[in-house]
Amino acid sequence: MPVEEPHRIVCRLDELLAARGMTLTALADRIGVTIVNLSILKNQRAKAVRFSTLTALCEALDCQPGDLFELEQR
Repeated sequence: MPVEEPHRIVCRLDELLAARGMTLTALADRIGVTIVNLSILKNQRAKAVRFSTLTALCEALDCQPGDLFELEQR
């Protein structure tokens, strides 16, 4: 069975929250996503993100998707 390589997409949610003086709890309340799901995203363990969640994150954080995610170099 082939070994699955870890993804190289890095989530910068911590940086954006700090820059905006917002807590994970406040963001979760604002966009209607559980803290657990946001923690999974923040800690680089998410395997997928719904466009509706991405849209809500961008609206709440006043950012673009590229501000939230970057491709880690090899």
